[in-house]
Amino acid sequence: MITEPSLETVWKTLSQRLDSAGLSYGHGAVDAEAEALWIIASALGFPPEDAIEALDTPISSDIQATIDRCVEERITSRKPLAYILGEAWLMGVPFYCDERSIVPRSFIAELIVDGHLEPWLPPNAKVLDLCTGNGSLAILMALSCPDVEVCGADISLQALSLAAKNLDRHHLSEQVELFQGDLFNALPSSSEDNRYDLIICNPPYVNEESMANLPLEYHAEPRISLAGGSDGMDLIRNIIGQAKDYLKADGALVLEIGNEAKNFSDAFPEIPVTWLEVSAGDDQVLLINATDL
Repeated sequence: MITEPSLETVWKTLSQRLDSAGLSYGHGAVDAEAEALWIIASALGFPPEDAIEALDTPISSDIQATIDRCVEERITSRKPLAYILGEAWLMGVPFYCDERSIVPRSFIAELIVDGHLEPWLPPNAKVLDLCTGNGSLAILMALSCPDVEVCGADISLQALSLAAKNLDRHHLSEQVELFQGDLFNALPSSSEDNRYDLIICNPPYVNEESMANLPLEYHAEPRISLAGGSDGMDLIRNIIGQAKDYLKADGALVLEIGNEAKNFSDAFPEIPVTWLEVSAGDDQVLLINATDL
């Protein structure tokens, strides 16, 4: 009688296989171990965080075959795992995910779910998720703060079609409104009646040199979602130049800028910012009050 291996055994073997394949991570998994567990969980129909509590689960030959097919595609294609599985998880929430949009991974998600942005959210607040992509941040905001009116805007119709699918998945199509267009041009004309208490944005910010050196996994994503020009600040200049017209007087803009803190400081030395600490450190996400724009 052949004994089926446990999840823990398969996890260990798969982690070693992924680790030896020279893959790059950062699209929902930080390393080979985390990605291996995600693959196994998906094959079993578990949320990734549940798999760690089920290490004794036997892995049948059918499940092992599913795992093997996924791993082979991951290694040969170098696509992010989320694209292969058609699903990404952010702060424990699942999202449909494919090449229409960047894989959701913004550190702003931590600030939303942990409640760190609530001081800028009065009752019945209005929030704009600019460059919404597949809608993950807008959805997390709506789930975390059900009384908030949320809008999402993106230049890509393809990304917005994916965002609409995610809104349906989470039954939020009535609470979150989507707009298509180039940054603030997507929105109705600014007026006192349609300004926002908070604008959150994970824009394209990767500088030209870094773009050229990104691993293959990142080149599988839409370039428009990543490339920010020579210093990474091209779109951010436009956002900062227009945001005040769309914010309430006591509102704020929250921007993720990744590893571009120096380029940001060089481009906007006169703007006072508040750095918001996230798991990656205190130089990844910043907040600017409307009065300082």
